[in-house]
Amino acid sequence: MTFHDSLNNIPDPEVVPTAKRRKFAAGYKLRILDEADSCTEPGQIGALLRREGLYSSHLTTWRRQKERGIFEALAPKKRGRKNKDELEKELNDLRRENKQLQERLEQAETIIEVQKKLSRLLGLATEENEREKDA
Repeated sequence: MTFHDSLNNIPDPEVVPTAKRRKFAAGYKLRILDEADSCTEPGQIGALLRREGLYSSHLTTWRRQKERGIFEALAPKKRGRKNKDELEKELNDLRRENKQLQERLEQAETIIEVQKKLSRLLGLATEENEREKDA
């Protein structure tokens, strides 16, 4: 084995950092807060944080959220596209509304036609009758 061969076998020491944001469920946050509140001996909270891989800032933030009653902040937020069921429901609602509006439009058009015929029978002047006379 030559010197150049040994250089080629050395692994690349650079580690590419990949940060991953952790997400905690509301139940987990509340459980950890309860555990931290039940700690009475010195060092128990530190042990809890080390065991769970948390920072004291997590507890601080979660306590503030709990005090303010912001439980929705503790719950995971749904992100991204809507669920297909939600889209299907919205589509059905829009179709139903469209159908109702179409029926109302047909009813209004029928009423207008009846009013026109009635005005012609009674000899009342309408804009349409005036236009027909002028033409």
